[in-house]
Amino acid sequence: MKILMRADTHYSIGVRSSEYEKPTYTFSQVLAAVAVSMGSMIIGFSSGYTSTAIVSMKNSTVFSITEEQASWVGSLMPLAALAGGVIGGPLVDYIGRRRTILFTAPPFFLGWILIGVATNVHMILAGRIVCGLCVGVGSLAFPVYLGETIQPEVRGTLGLFPTAIGNVGILISYLAGKYLDWSQLAYFGSALSIPFFLLMIMIPETPQWYISRERPEEARKALRWLRGKKAKIDDEMRDIVMINAENEESESSIKDLFNIKYLKSILISLGLMTFQQLSGINAVIFYTVTIFQMSGSALDENLSTIIVGVVNFLSTFVATALIDRTGRKILLYISSVTITITLIILGTFFYVQHELKLDVTSLGWLPLTCLMIYLVGFSLAFGPIPWLMMGEILPAKIRGAAASICTAFNWLCTFTVTKTFLNIINGIGPAGTFWLFGCICFVSLFFVVVCVPETRGKSLEQIENKMMGRESTRTRRMSSIANIKPLPSGC
Repeated sequence: MKILMRADTHYSIGVRSSEYEKPTYTFSQVLAAVAVSMGSMIIGFSSGYTSTAIVSMKNSTVFSITEEQASWVGSLMPLAALAGGVIGGPLVDYIGRRRTILFTAPPFFLGWILIGVATNVHMILAGRIVCGLCVGVGSLAFPVYLGETIQPEVRGTLGLFPTAIGNVGILISYLAGKYLDWSQLAYFGSALSIPFFLLMIMIPETPQWYISRERPEEARKALRWLRGKKAKIDDEMRDIVMINAENEESESSIKDLFNIKYLKSILISLGLMTFQQLSGINAVIFYTVTIFQMSGSALDENLSTIIVGVVNFLSTFVATALIDRTGRKILLYISSVTITITLIILGTFFYVQHELKLDVTSLGWLPLTCLMIYLVGFSLAFGPIPWLMMGEILPAKIRGAAASICTAFNWLCTFTVTKTFLNIINGIGPAGTFWLFGCICFVSLFFVVVCVPETRGKSLEQIENKMMGRESTRTRRMSSIANIKPLPSGC
């Protein structure tokens, strides 16, 4: 049989049984996820630090601290993280994802040491600023790195490692804070930077970044390290190169961030970040002890805080087990409904206690129960998935700059909620505050239904093609092959 091909047909013929090599939890990918997640542990420790540390600062013999200063100790870290998010975007593009993450370890160490040796509030604030800058850079770089190094079918599970280990950091700060004062706790935080730095030295840069810098051999070595020595990586390398070539057809500029074809991905990521923070999660984490003091619960505040930390830690592993089976959207539905209901109930408890002046002693268990269920619901989806999806849905051409905007916006929301939480409580009361957060969470359910795409099991290239309405690389190859027309055998 003879084959006649049209002169204008561009084709690429390849025979393969599947889109990529069958995914496996290779030791290399797990190590990469754990190394990055150690940085997330420091972020979690930084977030949980103030919950117990501020209480001991108020009783400190070294210096005195006012309520206003205490609120700045809690809120200055996320404000600095906002600036870190802006800085992190150019860094991940110019010096690489891995080196950006690696270079946050020394400043983390110095920031915690500065807090530990503080003799006045200003030294503590300076230490919080240093740590906050690293938090902003890291929270941007972690999902970008993992999104580009982990195979699609296991990206959900391994991509949640930073959130899971970050919750370990929160739990550690709660547990240690029961026995250590603010200074000793800061020294403990500085020690976490050491294993983080050592693990990051062991892992490679992402193949996508190497390709963007026209270093294909290093990209192939990195991908081989991540997938295993015996893995077939040709198809995946080909798709990475093709997407990069398409993105380089036009020079990238700041105007691309406002291009209509990219705007959808950016707005979805911003929306997820907004609802994540306006659920009130960081107000709960930063002021857990204060919330239990307001509730008048008979349970010890520090013990209740530790219980909250344990639940927050364990619930993330539930999400890790489910996310690659159920998908992102189903978990987001469950999360929205759960945190809405618990916040409404918690607000009602405070309304009955403070507004109706009724005796709620017999319901002293309710605040702890509500917060436990709230954290389960939050950690199931709205905690980890916005960060995971930021690394998935942002197009490669603008990933660094767009991730910078989304991260900075997230920390702006965190700062706003954290700094104003006590002011809102003083203004509309605990009941109105939790009802407000509950209503926002209810609105988030409709946002997920209408706007958020499902990304489970898709490669970054497939997600980008779908978000931008392009044909996938595989579809283009198959279309080209379809244009190969056989002539009758008699010709």
